[in-house]
Amino acid sequence: MESVSTGQVAAFRRFNRYFTRRIGVLNDHYLGQDRPLGEARLLFEIAESPAGVSLRELRSRLGLDAGYLSRMTKALQAQGMVRLRTHPDDNRLRMIELTPAGRAEVTEQNRRADTLASDVLKGLAAPQRQQLTDALATARRLLRLAAITVEPVDGHAPDARACLDAYAADLDARFPEGFDKADLVRPEQVSGEAGAFFVAYEEGRPVGCGALRGLEPGVGEIRHVWVHPDARRLGLARRLLTAIERESLRRGWHVVRLDTHAVLTEARAMYRACGYREIPAYTDHVYGQHWFEKRLAP
Repeated sequence: MESVSTGQVAAFRRFNRYFTRRIGVLNDHYLGQDRPLGEARLLFEIAESPAGVSLRELRSRLGLDAGYLSRMTKALQAQGMVRLRTHPDDNRLRMIELTPAGRAEVTEQNRRADTLASDVLKGLAAPQRQQLTDALATARRLLRLAAITVEPVDGHAPDARACLDAYAADLDARFPEGFDKADLVRPEQVSGEAGAFFVAYEEGRPVGCGALRGLEPGVGEIRHVWVHPDARRLGLARRLLTAIERESLRRGWHVVRLDTHAVLTEARAMYRACGYREIPAYTDHVYGQHWFEKRLAP
């Protein structure tokens, strides 16, 4: 992968400095309320789960240190914004929810945030506002993709099997003939010397997978490239494909093949865009209706 240039790093940091100053992140009274951004964001996240959310989930979702989250929680509790309780089905989980005062605070917070955003956008003409809106959507998509990691896991790993179960459910809903889970690769086919299995993680949650197994000397077969619906249209399928191709090269398999079903038009388009060419059938696969091959350059 190409290295990041110093100019790109500087541009990213320059934007961060400008934007955080522009929206008042540096102020201890964010949006003119009597609290810093950290507490305001925590209230917002709690409000997203009206029935309450566990502190464990909040810590994972926001990437917060346990001690820092505890201090903010105690501060909000002292202000009457939140209340804590034990999860009814798991005594180990502490749940947090907004009080009526906390809900009123978040309502006012959202009103002020909307006003701030509107005031920023008012300085632009209508076409410029749309241009900025589109650019922000692109930035969010790319930042999400940048934060996703693709990691090799053992074929027996729970995350691997969970991804394959979700993949099978997707195909069962899309294929006119349905999908039989017996067609999924066996763990031993994508582990150790036989092959590899990759899982994509976003904030610790599996959101995609892909498998590689040996087909014949010097040839690998790509199986089960899947992306969770919440993570589609980010470019993650290509990221998974790249990881699999690199692993194939590492093993000395300079040719990779795959097959796909006729209804998966988006998959066929992606494979072609990634340099795969359609070939005659190389295997008698019950769901294979289009076959592809790519010769990998070191």
